Amino acid sequence: MERIDQQKPLKNARRTDQNSGTPGRGELLGILDRFLEHLNELDVSFSGNAKRVDELRERLVQERFHLAVLGQFKRGKSSLVNALIGEPLLPTSILPLTSIPTFLSSGHNRLIRIVFLDGKSDEFADLSCDKATETLAGYVTEERNPENKLGVSWVEVEHPSPLLHHGIDLIDTPGIGSTFRHNTEATLAFLPQCDAALFVVSADPPITDVEVEFLKAVKTKVSGLFFVMNKIDYLDADEAKRAVDFFRKVVGGIDIFYGQDPVFSVSARQGLQARLNQDDALWQTSGVAALENRLLDFCRRDKSRTLQTALARKTLDVAADVTMGIRLQCRSLQLPLHDLERRSQILDEKIIEAERERIALGDLLAGERKRTVDFLEQQAEETRQQARSHLESIITDALQYSHSPSVLETQVQDRLADEIPIFFDAKLRSLTEAMEKRVRAVLKPYQERADVLIEAVRRTATELFAVPYYAPDSAGALESTHKPYWVAHNWNSLISPVPVGFFDRFLPARVRYRRIRRRLLDDVETLSLRNVENVRWAMLRNLDDAFRRFTSELDERLEETIKATRGAIQSAQCRRKESLALADPEIQRLQAMESQLAEIEQSLASYTVRRIND
Repeated sequence: MERIDQQKPLKNARRTDQNSGTPGRGELLGILDRFLEHLNELDVSFSGNAKRVDELRERLVQERFHLAVLGQFKRGKSSLVNALIGEPLLPTSILPLTSIPTFLSSGHNRLIRIVFLDGKSDEFADLSCDKATETLAGYVTEERNPENKLGVSWVEVEHPSPLLHHGIDLIDTPGIGSTFRHNTEATLAFLPQCDAALFVVSADPPITDVEVEFLKAVKTKVSGLFFVMNKIDYLDADEAKRAVDFFRKVVGGIDIFYGQDPVFSVSARQGLQARLNQDDALWQTSGVAALENRLLDFCRRDKSRTLQTALARKTLDVAADVTMGIRLQCRSLQLPLHDLERRSQILDEKIIEAERERIALGDLLAGERKRTVDFLEQQAEETRQQARSHLESIITDALQYSHSPSVLETQVQDRLADEIPIFFDAKLRSLTEAMEKRVRAVLKPYQERADVLIEAVRRTATELFAVPYYAPDSAGALESTHKPYWVAHNWNSLISPVPVGFFDRFLPARVRYRRIRRRLLDDVETLSLRNVENVRWAMLRNLDDAFRRFTSELDERLEETIKATRGAIQSAQCRRKESLALADPEIQRLQAMESQLAEIEQSLASYTVRRIND
């Protein structure tokens, strides 16, 4: 079968007004815009700084809060999502949905994009609510797409919901504990990419053993976890209180509550009805209003504050770089030309030395990549042995309890088909975590060496030209900024059965068992090799991407540093050679610009302090 390792990036948010969205964002956008205006007044040597500020601004504008909605089959996950967006968009069913996640993000009109396992996609635009629901039902329900025969990997939905417009993206995940048992492993692998998760239970019963086991695995995967007890309208006040108390007691035993986090008691049915009828009183009574307010508050206070503070600090570093460049230009314009050229030559020698060391770092990184690949190959071989042992145990168990050779082979193949997605989804998750940990450990000392290398160039320039030195924070080459994606693997789970020979039916039962066992063991060997190769290949691609991205960012950081120092000085040299008469007016212009940048830096520093203390 074809190997699949798709990454599902969420749709970029559209550029919004500075006064909309989360608190503090409009102020920071204003500072960034003023900074960009000043940068546009400087010469081309500062173009790299302008690019960095524009990228930081884009990250701020595109900020999204990614919320995964979790829950067991028939707990009302889709109904709750419908209540939150204000219309019955997602199909609900008496049967489990297929193992297909649905990503909902902000859009001007309803749009559905179906992404298939083979990488192709179909798009349906400008849909009415009824048409959108009908379209979704054709791909994500078990009735219309049994066992995902259509090969859907995930579904994207754009929708004009106010909640989505406020920056929250909802991700309706496959239900846990349904007939598709491997959904649980796939969901656990997906959760660390999200900002928070919303876990939906209901009062019939309040919580099951399956949900408790799932929550034990979830509690370390997300930074924010919210609990919702749905269908509360089916209980009276006393019954509702006892159901919530019971839920808190059970979940409290696995230490999963954070502080005094509430259990939100809601009626998704009433919430949707309230939205459709514009009934504010019922909206409050449904409990969904309180949940929505808490989600928005978490988004604003936690994620947004953290992101805005980080971006402000990064912008402050860029402002310090620009200030250093301006001072270098001013100093260069003031020096005698022969002295300027002598100091420039010393700086060039330092830059050449830094570039040589960068090449040496690249060679060392190539060796580290090879050793990391060897580690991956070792992990893959161990996984293959574990897979073979695990699947062979299924065959052994079946042989012990089966009394009918005629149906044994088919029964075992069915069990293998059920077990393989569960086993390999879990292995993919554990291998991903192990490889990410190793790659970070391998690359961290190289980032530290790169920081020292880049700082040496900056310090040399400031010492040569007697300007103040500012040491920026690390550029964060190891920072993870990806958006959530769903990994969909089409695991090989069956070998086409070889017709049993005509004479097999006349052989003694013991001989027939041996022949069946031999065929099944051969199947297991083939299945283990194929599926481990799926895992290995996915990990190898991720590994190559991590090293390539790290090397590229290292090169970019060094190049930016060189531009910020050599570029500023060379620009001043050109002006000096053109005309000494131009030096004084240019110095005055640059000094005025430095004063304006000082105000930008002061605004950024004040903003950062306030966001930290909010």
